[in-house]
Order: sequence, then structure tokens, then C-alpha cells
Amino acid sequence: MKLDTKVCLVTGAASGIGLAIAKRYAQAGARVAIADLKLEAAQAAADAINADHPDVALAVAMDVSSEEQVEAGVATVVAKWGAVDVLVSNAGIQIVNPVEQFAFADWKRMLAIHLDGAFLTSKAVLPHMYAQGSGSIILMGSVHSKEASPLKSAYVTAKHGLMGLSRVIAKEGGPKGVRSNVICPGFVRTPLVDKQIPEQAKELGISEEEVVRKVMLGQTVDGEFTTVEDIAELALFFAAFPSNALTGQSLTASHGWSMT
Repeated sequence: MKLDTKVCLVTGAASGIGLAIAKRYAQAGARVAIADLKLEAAQAAADAINADHPDVALAVAMDVSSEEQVEAGVATVVAKWGAVDVLVSNAGIQIVNPVEQFAFADWKRMLAIHLDGAFLTSKAVLPHMYAQGSGSIILMGSVHSKEASPLKSAYVTAKHGLMGLSRVIAKEGGPKGVRSNVICPGFVRTPLVDKQIPEQAKELGISEEEVVRKVMLGQTVDGEFTTVEDIAELALFFAAFPSNALTGQSLTASHGWSMT
């Protein structure tokens, strides 16, 4: 599958899953905007991609919970390349705590980054996609878009919400040539997941090794983490898919952790 000359905007793309997607898109012939809260990290990622694929990557500073920064970032991409063909709303964080101990400020921060971020970036790119009559919006969900786990009330709520947002975009955008999908990864060994291991060990009263073996991988069919490369291939699949046949759908990649 190819993305020749397509303009792709990936949020949270300075590291982890977002960076893997940006690299895969560049390999497939796309021009990629690396949007991240940390501009220096985004620039380093763009420089690394440009070293292998000259002049295809652009660093963009973006706090996805800020409407002003999102609109400014999208405007920068359009000014440089004239379009946004693919959006991957990937930026996210994780905070774990029991509901009764979950700080309201943390709850609001989680929903702002995951849900507000997906809404604001989609809202900003849709007029450009509608004007050209085509586009693909990919929201980064989780197995927790379909399942629940202890200590993750805000995360599970946000990831469930992305499913509804994607379906609305699919209904509204379909007649205008815009597709919408959700990727639902299982546990991917990124800094976001590594941070959870000691946190969950403390909250659950078990060892870090047990968190990995029982909590994160215990429900998989092979005891393996999903990889960033696995998710990047799915992001390429959705971005390059040639019709509306799969719009509104989600796809879980979790080594069998979730099969819904």
C-alpha cells in the first residue's frame, strides 16, 4: 500500500507509536508532519526521517488540547504542502488511580488530551479534506476502547469516547469522501506503558514482573507485547485503503488480549 505525495499529520509523533507511524508513512511515499508538544523532540524526529527520505518531514509544535495551537499547526502544514490527506490523532498520556482517589484535575487532563485532542484535530482538518473530496482520519484508541481495567477510569472513558467520535465523523464525512477509523492496540512497550508498570505494581500490591506477565500479557495468546511496527502497519492500511468500505470500523491489535 502506498501514500505517494499524500500529506499526513501525526500527533504525538516525536516518539513511540506516533513516530513509528510517521516513519512508515514516509517509507510509503508520504509527506509527514510530526506534531508534538515538545518541538525540539519533533524536530529531531523529523530530521531523522529526512535523513532517510529527504524533505518529507516537518516538525510542528502542538498541544492538542489547545484549539489555537491545533489550528495554527494545521495551518502551517497546509501552507507548506497545500493539503492534509491523513490525520492520525495519536497524542495521549496515562494516569492510573482508583476512582475514589482519581484527582478531578487528572480526569480533566486525560479527557482533554485524548478526547478534546481528537475532536480539535479532526475539526481543523475536515474543511481541507472536504474541499478536496477525500481524506482519512485515524484515531488511536486502545483495547480499552472496548474493554475496561481497574485504575483506568479516565483512560477507558476517553478511549470509549473515541469510538463514538469516529463513527460520527464516518457518517458525516462519508458522502464527502472522508473515512474515519479507530486503531485499538493492546499493550505496546512504549514509555507510556513502562511508566504504568511500577504504578500498577504499587496500586495492586504485586511485583512489576507480575504486572507485565499477568496484567499486561496474561490475556494474550502468546505472552507477547504488540509492537509499534504492528500499529504502524495498521495505520498505513487504513490511510491507504481505497474506498469507504471500512469507514467507521475499528481494528484491535492485541495478540488476542481482546477479541471483541
